[in-house]
Amino acid sequence: MPTQNNTDTSILSHLRELRQRVTIAVITYVLGVFVLMYFSSAVFDFMATPLRSALPPDTPLIFLNAPDVFFTYLKIALVLSLFVTAPITFYQAWAFIAPGLYAEEKTVFLSFFLSSILLLFMGGTFAFYVVFPIIFKFFLSFSTDTIQAMPAIKEYLSLVLKLLFAFGISFQVPIIVVILTRLGIVEAKDLADKRRYVIVWAFIFSAILTPPDIVSQILLAIPMYALFEIGVFIAYRLEKKESVET
Repeated sequence: MPTQNNTDTSILSHLRELRQRVTIAVITYVLGVFVLMYFSSAVFDFMATPLRSALPPDTPLIFLNAPDVFFTYLKIALVLSLFVTAPITFYQAWAFIAPGLYAEEKTVFLSFFLSSILLLFMGGTFAFYVVFPIIFKFFLSFSTDTIQAMPAIKEYLSLVLKLLFAFGISFQVPIIVVILTRLGIVEAKDLADKRRYVIVWAFIFSAILTPPDIVSQILLAIPMYALFEIGVFIAYRLEKKESVET
């Protein structure tokens, strides 16, 4: 009976700690949203750079409904706060789970986490500086003397966030490949033998994650497949290293 009481006390203690850390993370995030609303206008101006460079000079961006500007800035603040407050959120999560991990597990977890964050930003950067200029010039190339583009800020932001999310997630492919091989779910050789299927699935996912145009789909599918090959190469090296050590 004392053992059971100790177990119950330990579980309740962990639950209280979890609630406290989640509360800190949520409050920090909400405060970040309020603070970042002040910077949303400047952030949107920066995000609109690829579109403005593809538009004729002095072309205005419009809004179709009265609340659109407010909700556009709010959405920017909501998304931006996730990244700005991420260090505090990660610290709270790490402080909760780290005591239960071995030193090697901590190293592996941190390596995968930091690699994932790096690939996320690489995906967003690739989308913003490479993909956006290409697709916006492509879309706007259909303008004529009688049909002129006047993009709405709400729709533009939705498109940009969708593409940033798509490329950020797609750039996680090497991490997924390495995790699958490390867990023994599949071997690197098996993945390499299924390249032709991976190419097909890369285009299928690209069609799902991007607008219905062939340009953005190709610009997402090609890096996705290249990252798959990188993941397979890393998995091969890790498997070879483990076989040598054993």
